[in-house]
Amino acid sequence: MKLNLEQDVQSHRITAYGIGYVALGEKKLERSLILTPRSVLEDWDPQRAEEINAETMAALLELDAEVVLLGTGKQQQFPDAAVFAPLLARGLGVEVMDTAAACRTFNILAAEGRRVAAALLMIEK
Repeated sequence: MKLNLEQDVQSHRITAYGIGYVALGEKKLERSLILTPRSVLEDWDPQRAEEINAETMAALLELDAEVVLLGTGKQQQFPDAAVFAPLLARGLGVEVMDTAAACRTFNILAAEGRRVAAALLMIEK
């Protein structure tokens, strides 16, 4: 019996990540981004965790997500809780983790067909 891995060519997956980049297929992105299985917002404003605020997180409200992953770079860093209030008020689940963990978790949830969004800061040296 021949088994084929079914892949949705319309769906974004993270194929690699490292210091200063996240790759989607062959494309390397070197600035913060917001990613869903169906869309990519390149060059998301905050470049460091301390720059995340309610305004920068507002872009996530426009997405059809049920869970938001916030990748905060090399280490897990929690922004002020008020940053998440609009997301939580809308019933979204929010998880904060380092960017490497957020990349792995995004791929798993996207493969399960979940409505996931990842807001990713680059991993710094």
